[in-house]
Amino acid sequence: MNKTLLISLLVLLLTFSANAGTDGENNLSKNKPTQIKDCFEGLNRSTFALNQGLDKVILKPVAKAYRTLPSPVRTGTSNVLVNLSSLITIPNNILQGQLITAGVNTGRFIINTTVGILGIFDVAEKIGFSEYEKEDYGQTLAVWGVGPGCYIVLPVLGPSTIRDTAGSFINVMGGDPYYNVSAHGNNQYLDRSDYMLTKTITAIDFRSKTIDSFDNLEKNSLDFYASVKSLYLQDRQRKIANTKKNATIEILYEGEWEEIETQ
Repeated sequence: MNKTLLISLLVLLLTFSANAGTDGENNLSKNKPTQIKDCFEGLNRSTFALNQGLDKVILKPVAKAYRTLPSPVRTGTSNVLVNLSSLITIPNNILQGQLITAGVNTGRFIINTTVGILGIFDVAEKIGFSEYEKEDYGQTLAVWGVGPGCYIVLPVLGPSTIRDTAGSFINVMGGDPYYNVSAHGNNQYLDRSDYMLTKTITAIDFRSKTIDSFDNLEKNSLDFYASVKSLYLQDRQRKIANTKKNATIEILYEGEWEEIETQ
């Protein structure tokens, strides 16, 4: 019953996304950040303020404490999280027709999980694997021609669009790949507590890297909400189009923060 409700919700979200985001035209070239409407701005700003309050009271202090850990520990933790994200990226490579990239990322995952000890060490990079780019179901929906729909700010998770939020429901309906990883080489699966722990550590790891960047952005922005929205939408467009990284801050999507190289 719950799964049926989720499927129905996804269909409604995708239908609204196609209509609201592209006026019936689902060409990727038309999905520009400037064309994505902030249909729920009042609610979005309230949610943004709530998230900022939670960040200042909980996440930022924890992230500051995390920064005191030795650098090798933090680097190893980041590497493990990136390695786990391959379990989302690989199926989306396939869904987008990127079969060669899917093969490369599968090889990367196998090498880093085994030789790299669960991904603590990025051995694949050291032996010459190409740069890793994350993919997700929101990006796949965009490649398939689904419009972004309206911009929304999710409680705790942060900026998103209707399309990207619908993409996150695919994980719930289909069984998130994190759950479907065989643990210890047998048929035991990672449970939800393991998954939530991974998500929590990902948020802390990201926040520890971006304390200074976000403080500077907030200090120098006339409208911090608008600045974050603009950067998020530009970053999502870059990921969908698989273009070079050129922003100066990291952006949140579905609880996972993606690092963008500084100019």
